[in-house]
Amino acid sequence: MAAPASAALSLPEKLDKIRSPKLQNQHQTAVVLSAVEDTLRDQKADFTPTAYFAAVLALLSQSISSSTGLVNKELATAVVYLLDLITPYTPQPLLRSKFAQILTHLAPALTLREAEAPLLRSSIGCLESLLVAQDGQAWALPASQVSPRRAVAGLLALAVDHRPKVRKRAQDALTTVLQNPPPSPSLDHPAADMCAETSLRGLSDLASAKAKTKKPRGQGQEQHEPGLMHALQLVKTIAAASGGWPSRKIEPLCEVLLNISRSSHEYLTMAAFEVFEIIFAGMADELASAKLPRLMEVISELRPSQSDSQLLPPWIAVLSRGYDVSAQIDPEETFLKLPELFELIGGFLASSSHNIRISASECLISFLANCVPDSVLLEPSIYDEKVFEKLARFATDLLSVKYQAAWPEAFKVLEAMFDALMWRGDPILSDVVRTVGELRGNESFGGKKEAEQVLGGAINAMGPEAVLAILPLNLTSFSPSEPGRAWLLPIMRDHVSSTKLAHFRSEMVPLSELMFQRVLDHGEAERTMEIKIFATLVQQIWALLPGYCTLPLDLAESFDQSFAELVSNILYKQVEQRPDICKALQALVESNEAILALEGEGDDLVLQRRISKAEARRNIEYLAAFGRNLLAVLFNVYSETLPQYRGFILKCINTYLRITPISEVVETFNKVSELLASSLGETGAQTQAAKQKQQKSEDRMPPMSHTFMDLVITMAIYLPRDSFAALFELAARIVVKDHDPQLQKKAYKLIPRLAESEAGRVALQERTEELQQLLLVSAEKASAAARRDRLAAITQIIEFLPSSDLHFIPSILAEVVISAKEVNEKARTAAFDLLVLMGEKMREGGTVVNSKVGHMPGDAPDVQASLEEYMTMVSAGLAGSTPHMISASITALTRILYHFRESLSSALIGDLVSTLDLFLTSNNREIVRSVLGFVKVCVISLPTQLMAPRLASLVPNLMVWSHEHKAHFKAKVKHILERMIRRFGVEVVERACPEEDKKLIANIRKSRERSKRKKREGAEGSDADSEAGPTAKRQGKFESEFDAAVYNSSDESASGSDDDVLGRRGKGGKGRTYIVEDEAEPLDLLDKKALAHISSTKPLRRPPGPQSSRTKAKVDHNGKLVLGGAAAQDADEDDAMILDTPAETPGGGVGAYVEALRGKDAVQRGQRGKLKFSNRKQRGDEMDVDGEEAAVNAKRETLKSRGLELG
Repeated sequence: MAAPASAALSLPEKLDKIRSPKLQNQHQTAVVLSAVEDTLRDQKADFTPTAYFAAVLALLSQSISSSTGLVNKELATAVVYLLDLITPYTPQPLLRSKFAQILTHLAPALTLREAEAPLLRSSIGCLESLLVAQDGQAWALPASQVSPRRAVAGLLALAVDHRPKVRKRAQDALTTVLQNPPPSPSLDHPAADMCAETSLRGLSDLASAKAKTKKPRGQGQEQHEPGLMHALQLVKTIAAASGGWPSRKIEPLCEVLLNISRSSHEYLTMAAFEVFEIIFAGMADELASAKLPRLMEVISELRPSQSDSQLLPPWIAVLSRGYDVSAQIDPEETFLKLPELFELIGGFLASSSHNIRISASECLISFLANCVPDSVLLEPSIYDEKVFEKLARFATDLLSVKYQAAWPEAFKVLEAMFDALMWRGDPILSDVVRTVGELRGNESFGGKKEAEQVLGGAINAMGPEAVLAILPLNLTSFSPSEPGRAWLLPIMRDHVSSTKLAHFRSEMVPLSELMFQRVLDHGEAERTMEIKIFATLVQQIWALLPGYCTLPLDLAESFDQSFAELVSNILYKQVEQRPDICKALQALVESNEAILALEGEGDDLVLQRRISKAEARRNIEYLAAFGRNLLAVLFNVYSETLPQYRGFILKCINTYLRITPISEVVETFNKVSELLASSLGETGAQTQAAKQKQQKSEDRMPPMSHTFMDLVITMAIYLPRDSFAALFELAARIVVKDHDPQLQKKAYKLIPRLAESEAGRVALQERTEELQQLLLVSAEKASAAARRDRLAAITQIIEFLPSSDLHFIPSILAEVVISAKEVNEKARTAAFDLLVLMGEKMREGGTVVNSKVGHMPGDAPDVQASLEEYMTMVSAGLAGSTPHMISASITALTRILYHFRESLSSALIGDLVSTLDLFLTSNNREIVRSVLGFVKVCVISLPTQLMAPRLASLVPNLMVWSHEHKAHFKAKVKHILERMIRRFGVEVVERACPEEDKKLIANIRKSRERSKRKKREGAEGSDADSEAGPTAKRQGKFESEFDAAVYNSSDESASGSDDDVLGRRGKGGKGRTYIVEDEAEPLDLLDKKALAHISSTKPLRRPPGPQSSRTKAKVDHNGKLVLGGAAAQDADEDDAMILDTPAETPGGGVGAYVEALRGKDAVQRGQRGKLKFSNRKQRGDEMDVDGEEAAVNAKRETLKSRGLELG
């Protein structure tokens, strides 16, 4: 037999692994293999699978005897292992001829109790290869003889073995055997019936035994049943391997599985359902589908009792899954059975058991979702329409008093019915809509939310026109018999889709005009509640328009010039309706585009809501004809809207620019460009005071030049290449104008915007030299507000930079480096990303023409681009004339070094570290602050062998700044030293530290040891927190590895965190919640006052002593409260037992300190900063001196009252 295709290794490769064993238990196998190969060499035989098989077979009889059993256990294990390895590669005729001999010798290994798992697994593998090789004639032999059936019986016994690996190997072997039947006319394997019968018998016996030994309810949980679990797993394995279950064995299997599924043992129930799932899945193909009717018939016959709350839910679930498979095989036939199934399952909705009602409703929902084919919706026959009518009658019956207890479940079924029948629900489900609407209108009805969901499904399926014909709004005139239904408007807003736009024009627009007229008639007077309601109704009516515009069925007929003019007037006049109208106009285009974006050439009219792709394409072409006029309206509305409310208008403009013909877009662009050019002069004439006033006022409109520039940026990606020249010319005029930073900022946005389109990217590549020159010329005019967008524009230019123009990098490098010190965080991030991008571009190679660099002499020699050259360019900033430039250069080098640390040479990194080490001796704090960041990155990320020799000079220079408290220098140095200690060890760092500064090293060491000790003693739940905490913290806090390296103060691999070292309180407990519980009474979580006992801070445990004693009232032997003396005596007795914490200061030393600072007697500062001391005595102070005497007197008085006297 040839090697199986699935084998990862060939036989020689597998044998090679055995020859060089890595595990102790493989040495015996290697010895046996060596002996076999020596024998083959002596016989001068080739090392073929057949030769190996013959030699190993000879050893098998020596290690295992059919009469005496295992002769040599270790030898037997090695021999059978080799046999298992070789048999898959042995020719099948040879395996068939040696079957009886091998099975006879393997039988003791399979049956003896002392056989260990390794021997059993190898024996099972041998049997698997032997059984796959057998032909139909061998399988016809009975199990009483030495035959394949006897071997299968052995595998079935091992498939329920208590050892997991043996059990798994046997089940895998059975799967392989059953999936490889011998050539015969039958589809099933000859042993399939035998396997099914044996496994079913074992499962039935175990289930019966479990039922007999089951404990009565209330006597504890059911016992763990491993045998039953293993038997279920075997049944599942055989069902999966056989492609189903033999038809003759289906009925007893279903009965056993349903009985098992009654168990409260969750795993058993799940396993039983998995067997059903596998059986149904095996019947989903056409070949096995003939078994399905019999299976469904058997399941139906096993219907449990009407009130069996344990067995009915699983039975209903199995029935639901079965008809799901049936609908896949024969959808039309299954659909015709729906009325019968609804009658069968619907009766369970009247059950008093909540679980049964839930299962029945979910089953009915499953029927509606899976058993209603698209064909009966698109082209229903007479029989299909009768089925619809029967389902509608059933739906109406669900709303009767009989099912009132099940109305919550019934409403879900009705909602699913509307979703399934869609437009076919009109008019057959009209009675349902009417009844549910009347229920919703009843103020005392408690299921309003569920009723609204049903009505929403009806509106989505039948359309608003059909629903409003049954449940009119009655907003203009209503009476007790015809109540107003304004509550329908929000439901319609959320569910209207794919309906006729003409209904909105004919019904909703006149209604809106009537309501709006009432608002206008009220005039400018203060609005009453009635007028506010009318205004709200107007807004709710126009909020329906986006739904009506989502895949309308009559777009070409209803969206005409008059309606477009109406929408335009509303946009101009009613500011409140602008978001809804823009959303509606956008939905007209995007919903049709979504149809065209669907994969596949054909149409799924049910999914596409009856709009074909051809019709969607015609709709978009029709809307494109309105594009020019709509864009003009939207542009005007955009210019009249405040900047903070323009977002939705810009999205709508984008949508129509996408479909408007190119020629019209160009014409519109030219007009806007002319208006922008003329407005630039007006902007320049403004005074500086006027501009500042305009910027500060949020309610003031921006200059028209800003608005026109926004529109130009929006149109940029839709322009043809011919218009790019004018676009770049426009940008060139604006970027050099520094009197208006906001306008300049918008101009820089053009380049990233163009990069979003393919034509724009081509234009950027073609005009790269022109854009490079523009960016260089405008560098001096760039304002701080435009810095981030300018860096984004440079980034796009660098991405498209050819290798011949690398001189642009040194030309612009100084600006990028200095931007690394920008105040704006986004600008700094853009600068760091750009530094890395330029490094990547230099690493790709090329030539840097230095003569073209502006600040270089004309005869400067060219250099080859590389990372080393790039580092040299950035390092030139270290010789800057200002500390700010030097600091920025160090920061830039830090970022570049961190990103490219694995690509740079060790010599270059060493020189860089040595150079920046010298800057630690600088007197400028800004420079030193950047160097500290560089040192930290080096300590964290560079190899230890590179950094260890430099600690001798680095640590003394760091220690100079450990005494500086300004700008947190001391804390930063301490943190860097702590990181050094983690990587290099405390001895190495201490050796490099000056003698006078070793106290800091000792402090760090003690802090770490104290932190370790606290962690070991540990707070409750620290183990669980330590596993999940650090990962989640890093992911949520830092956006990049560099930020985590520079700014993170914790190390996952470290024994103590930086927060511990620096004495800061950690944030690991963020998000925890604690319950403050009284000792005397547990917290009742159902109490309304329970929320007052929930705290976000961990409550302190009260120490035993005076605090706990003071909370309890004292009583005498008669039960009367005792005040004064007795309490004082008890307090004195308690105080005698507390040596460290006196009763007057329950909080200990900390409490006394806080009391001294913030208490009533604390020192305060009065006018002119003079200190004031309080001489007021607190209540009880007078008693402090004579407290003991007062306690004795109080006790004497108590004893007198009892008739006693002190001696």
